[in-house]
Amino acid sequence: MDRDTATESATCRSDAELSSNCRAQLPEIVDRIVRGCDEKKCYHHIAYEPIPSRESVIDIVEGMRDILFPGYFSRSRLDPVNLRYTLGQSVSVLYDMLAEQICRSIRHECFRYDAACVHCEEQGHKLSLALFQSVPSIQEVLADDVSAAYDGDPAAKSCDEIIFSYPGIFAIMVYRLAHRLFELEVPLLPRIMTEYAHSITGIDIHPGAEIGTRFVIDHGTGVVIGETTEIGNNVRVYQGVTLGALSLPKDAGARLRGRKRHPTIEDDVIIYSGATILGGDTVIGQRSVIGGNVWITESIPPDTKVLMEPPKLVYR
Repeated sequence: MDRDTATESATCRSDAELSSNCRAQLPEIVDRIVRGCDEKKCYHHIAYEPIPSRESVIDIVEGMRDILFPGYFSRSRLDPVNLRYTLGQSVSVLYDMLAEQICRSIRHECFRYDAACVHCEEQGHKLSLALFQSVPSIQEVLADDVSAAYDGDPAAKSCDEIIFSYPGIFAIMVYRLAHRLFELEVPLLPRIMTEYAHSITGIDIHPGAEIGTRFVIDHGTGVVIGETTEIGNNVRVYQGVTLGALSLPKDAGARLRGRKRHPTIEDDVIIYSGATILGGDTVIGQRSVIGGNVWITESIPPDTKVLMEPPKLVYR
């Protein structure tokens, strides 16, 4: 064996010993992690009853999009001959998936709060059925949302383009599904849904918000719509708009939970990019126009334009 080969062999043995020594410490680390869970030093769910699966909820969202917009996102061909069979199969599968996730979420709440039995499995099926019974009305509202987006955007060449590619429509679709589950008082799942849409689009809509028909989010990145926001019909908002709460105290979770903290936007309002509107008592009156980058914490009467004075530009 020449010197170079011997050196390489010694290096390999040294690397193998180092790897073995490091791996030998893993059991002790695992024991420390387990003890931390036993001592409640971390948030965990270690129990025989499973909690909702985020991955399954995402699968439900994507599957529901196929049902709400039939034929647009299907991997297989959809035509009048196979429509009933294909939709029937999709609805059946998604119904069972949703019923299971609802059951898990309710059961998790029961165990967490040591509540009386509410027949979780039965509730899972009833509430899943209630959502699917709402699908035709959700489709109708989404059709109005798509039409409003097309009517107000000269860059859109067709409604197909909007359905396929506009992040605002995806975020609104997920919100409308999640809002129905929120109305049905399903725990956890509505927020998982809307936060999934948030992660994909940059649009953060709380499922508790009340939003009317023909709602348009143009471009969309950075839009925030808080839980107790109320939005009327035919409202359009642009990127970077915040409909939020005023500064909250440290104990806001306990003191303000369930109280109105976010603004009311009445019918036919346009809110341009970067505008911030805060406070539960703040009302933006009908047909008002809110200019870009304004900061509003007081109510605005109907038919009002709120604009910032043009800034002074410096050229050097």
